[in-house]
Amino acid sequence: MKEFSKEIYLKWFEDMTMWRRFEDKARSLYLKDKIRGFLHLYNGQEAIAAGFTHAMDITKDKIITSYRCHAHALAMGVDPKVAMSELCGKATGSSQGLGGSMHLFSREHNVYGGHGIVGGHIPLGAGIAFADKYFERDGVTICYMGDGAVRQGTLHETFNMAMNWKLPVVFVCENNQYAMGTSVERTTNNLDIYQLGLGYEMPCAPVDAMNPETVAEAAYEAIERARRGDGPTFLEARTYRFRGHSMSDAEPYRTKEEVEEHKKEDPILCVKHKILSNNWASVEELDKIDKRIKDEMNEVGKFAEEAPYADDDVLYKYIYSEPNYPFLDKLENQ
Repeated sequence: MKEFSKEIYLKWFEDMTMWRRFEDKARSLYLKDKIRGFLHLYNGQEAIAAGFTHAMDITKDKIITSYRCHAHALAMGVDPKVAMSELCGKATGSSQGLGGSMHLFSREHNVYGGHGIVGGHIPLGAGIAFADKYFERDGVTICYMGDGAVRQGTLHETFNMAMNWKLPVVFVCENNQYAMGTSVERTTNNLDIYQLGLGYEMPCAPVDAMNPETVAEAAYEAIERARRGDGPTFLEARTYRFRGHSMSDAEPYRTKEEVEEHKKEDPILCVKHKILSNNWASVEELDKIDKRIKDEMNEVGKFAEEAPYADDDVLYKYIYSEPNYPFLDKLENQ
């Protein structure tokens, strides 16, 4: 059992509060039509990002995930102003606005997406891990996915190869109980999603993902197994999202009472309770941290709103490999 100190808990409180406030500000900007397309918020699932990044070495370990990706990028060290700029499609974003909310990417911070195709990124996560093993690097890849993604055939193909080759990867199903608007109970005969790993003799386990401490303990064990060359692990991180699937989701599939009941397990409240019960900080001190972060996120939003859009030639610069665009010449000559 690892010890989790006052410093760790205070960092978790600050980080998780920042991610929640970032998402709230992103929601505000979306309602103002400053963020276009889709926006999927992470509220309620913050303990997963907090626990894993605590167990990781983010200087060499990598992550890849689906489209509920903002908090994961922030946890890996992406500047909130850069992340929010990307959501707003601005030149100051991590991909100059080309990726947006669903494809948040930062090679500098070992964040390999943000992917919009459900389950499509799972083999990519194994591929990143394969590269680390092939080049004898000491990195581990964390491949996050939603509960809907585990119904894709790519997961099974990837699990088979990852076990055959003992790849340094940890697969994490962030089971927030709903695949878009369809409950897990309606999509599977076995509610214990982690048991999908048993068919490949892959070490697997469920995790209470409303508490960063239990997440960190499971993550540490899985990451160390991968790093020493013993292959992958599949963890089912049992969590709950407090917002709809996306901003366009009216949530007709669940009741307000259900959501409020789960909010009693809010991971930020869990961390706050631990801090207060150990007298590591007072309510006033934590409120002061929250207010400071809220003010900082207002500045983040202002920065992203006022940032310039990329020049038009960016569309060509990062899409086509040939600078003279020969297909344009053909069109002009027709």
